Amino acid sequence: MFLAWNEIQKNKLRFVLIIGVLMLVAYLVFFLSGLANGLASLNREAVDKWEASAVVLTEESDKSLVASSLTIDEAEAVEADETAVLGQINAIARNDDQKANVSIFGIREDEFIMPEVTEGKAFSGENEVIASDTLKEDGFALGDVVELSSTEEKLEIVGFTEDARFNAAPVLYGDLATFQRVKFGEAAEANEDQINGLVLRTDDVSAATDKDELEAIEVETFIENLPGYTAQSLTLNFMIYFLFVISSVIVAIFLYVLTVQKISMFGVMKAQGVPSGYLARSVIAQTFILALIGVAVGLALTLITGLFLPAAVPVAFDIPTMLIYGAVLVVVAIAGAVFSVLTIVKIDPLKAIGG
Repeated sequence: MFLAWNEIQKNKLRFVLIIGVLMLVAYLVFFLSGLANGLASLNREAVDKWEASAVVLTEESDKSLVASSLTIDEAEAVEADETAVLGQINAIARNDDQKANVSIFGIREDEFIMPEVTEGKAFSGENEVIASDTLKEDGFALGDVVELSSTEEKLEIVGFTEDARFNAAPVLYGDLATFQRVKFGEAAEANEDQINGLVLRTDDVSAATDKDELEAIEVETFIENLPGYTAQSLTLNFMIYFLFVISSVIVAIFLYVLTVQKISMFGVMKAQGVPSGYLARSVIAQTFILALIGVAVGLALTLITGLFLPAAVPVAFDIPTMLIYGAVLVVVAIAGAVFSVLTIVKIDPLKAIGG
């Protein structure tokens, strides 16, 4: 450790360059992890708030809530500890100045998926809705009467709730009658028993229903089948994993070049009796110090950047995940130093000093 730190102090510029490269790679890894978490939250916030075990949909819906259609009678035949009916439709909501894509949920006020109101009040009358608080950033406010692209019905925002986005769209929660008027229009009375799915809390998902036309889907599977969710997550995670490889290669190249430049010095040290193991440990220790500093600076810069990002940027930093990624970056950097260690072990003292 003494030899490693002493060399870093005497050759600050070259090692600052290595730290800078590692810092930039770490910064990109941390930011991408935050972006991956943020985009995932856009899709699943409302579902996570249910704290549910499964969702029951029709078999032919291909695990898509909007494509599923069943009756309340069918839903009531499902066995679970707790159940909550759910209707869902996508629309574009407009007030006087703004518009936004929204997902409208039809629910029952006395069931467990009813959201907690953080501002205003719960829906109680005709066409009243509780809205995701992200709509406030789009210019919507309490008391707004919003028009919808798919119907002539108008909805009044009477309350706001936190963390309520589904498939990247803010959610409007209303009662089942409101949902059915929005979805079916004049035919709402004829379809008053139609819903899209049933949300369950149960210990045994497989025993929830035995009807061939219905399928009980675990919540994580339901989320993974949301449009674009899996592809988006895999793409960002692949980029992060590829950056781990890049980090290892960069460190390997830098340290190998430095080792080649110091072959004669290592040769003299070995001729004086300094064992290869000591020199190898010195290189590993040096790499650990450089990687630790680079990762720490990258983490700090990422968190500082997060403080200044606008709300429109979907970034959510998960500190435990970032610490794991930081540890992985340090490990792959040390792995990249293996080539330098092998070079040191193979140095012939006589040849190195020109003997």
